[in-house]
Amino acid sequence: MVAHLIQFATDHYILVAIFVVLLVLLLLNEIRRGGQSLSNGQLTALVNADKGLVLDIRPSKEYAAGHIVGAINIPQDKVVNRLSELEKHKAKTLIVVDAMGQQSGAICSELLKAGYNAAKLSGGVSSWKADNLPLVK
Repeated sequence: MVAHLIQFATDHYILVAIFVVLLVLLLLNEIRRGGQSLSNGQLTALVNADKGLVLDIRPSKEYAAGHIVGAINIPQDKVVNRLSELEKHKAKTLIVVDAMGQQSGAICSELLKAGYNAAKLSGGVSSWKADNLPLVK
């Protein structure tokens, strides 16, 4: 199998090069579109320094089952309509958190367009749990 893949890559090096370039461009676009990704440690440091606020965009039921200490909950489908609630936190970085880190990029984009400083937690609450970090109910 690997031998066939290597043979294909050497026979069609131009196609492989185009594929790699397109893949890199796609990844760069996704990274820029969704804002900066933060690790659990970076999130903790920002919140402890009072320079960050966790915005949990999961549904209210999931938020109630366990969330990061100090997080505020605005479900994903309501964030754009409730931006005025975040106005008092405009000086801080809004750290967008979802279940697995997949929807937070789109919300970060909306927040950045609205003039907020926004970042997303890489891996969402699942990575937070995986690192055995505390959740409150």
